[in-house]
Amino acid sequence: MTRFVGLLSGKGGVAKTTSVVNLGAAINYFCRDVTLVDGNLSTPHLGIHLGVPVVPISLHDALRGKNSLTEAVYLHPSGLKLVPAGLSLKDLTEVDSRDLKKIIPSLEGLTDIVLVDAPAGLSQEALAVMDCVDDIIIVTNPELPAITDALKTVKLAEGKGKNVKGIIIAKSGDSTDISVENIESLIEKPVLAVIPHDKAIRQALIKKDPVIYTHPMSKSAMAYKKLAANLIGIEYKEEKEGFFRSLFNKIKN
Repeated sequence: MTRFVGLLSGKGGVAKTTSVVNLGAAINYFCRDVTLVDGNLSTPHLGIHLGVPVVPISLHDALRGKNSLTEAVYLHPSGLKLVPAGLSLKDLTEVDSRDLKKIIPSLEGLTDIVLVDAPAGLSQEALAVMDCVDDIIIVTNPELPAITDALKTVKLAEGKGKNVKGIIIAKSGDSTDISVENIESLIEKPVLAVIPHDKAIRQALIKKDPVIYTHPMSKSAMAYKKLAANLIGIEYKEEKEGFFRSLFNKIKN
């Protein structure tokens, strides 16, 4: 049975797409088949993060009925499966985000987990992603504006009867961060993971590959792997980097 999970955020710039890419890679690291879908139809970024910005068949083509959704699935060298959205201005027309709920179910039985990257905010596109998933994870930063918008997103999702599993706190590490305890108290949802502000993530983006593979021993990579293990119900023992592996990674990077 395929699990459909949407990652949403109340505001942009909180590392939601980064979390989709790296959570997906981390789940795939544990030998689960994962498909990422770029549900941001207006300003898609998932393909850019993974080095496939332009593809012959995109999610937009499936929404227009030109192709089936399964024809828009691509295999990334990391092992992830990816459904990119179209980048051209033409792709902004002739599609209705509400049709996502008609085509996303066609991935049922073809993969273990589908992670849908929603657009930031509470637009019609974001609501359409909510409608086509079973579970929702909220991505936010440990600052008041982002947390306020995250709370709005949670309330709206629950109003639609969706299961909000919890929160990913990204870009953590500043002395002014709101504490995990206060965030849980404000949003009334558990914090599933705290992802540190890590330069390895930016370096991975430059390489167009998940940080799980470019910097496997980084703090951010281990945080995503711990989160992935928790979500799929397995134990994760934090890895330790040996001297020679550490030396190799320093030379490599």
